[in-house]
Amino acid sequence: MAEYCMNRRHQINGDHEIHVLNATCPLLPETQNRLSLGKHSSCHEALQVAKEHNSRADGCAHCCDECHKS
Repeated sequence: MAEYCMNRRHQINGDHEIHVLNATCPLLPETQNRLSLGKHSSCHEALQVAKEHNSRADGCAHCCDECHKS
């Protein structure tokens, strides 16, 4: 299981990206901008939790590509 977070700051399009915390993602938000989503077996589970906080959640194209909408 991986630990996920959501960026508290939105992107230009309004989406809040989710990230894997143990990934070496170049887009991982600064610590103060991370909302913990807990540990999940997939980005799909983490995305469901993120959408409880913000309906405009989306997977990061680098570390959560499977959950990134094109």
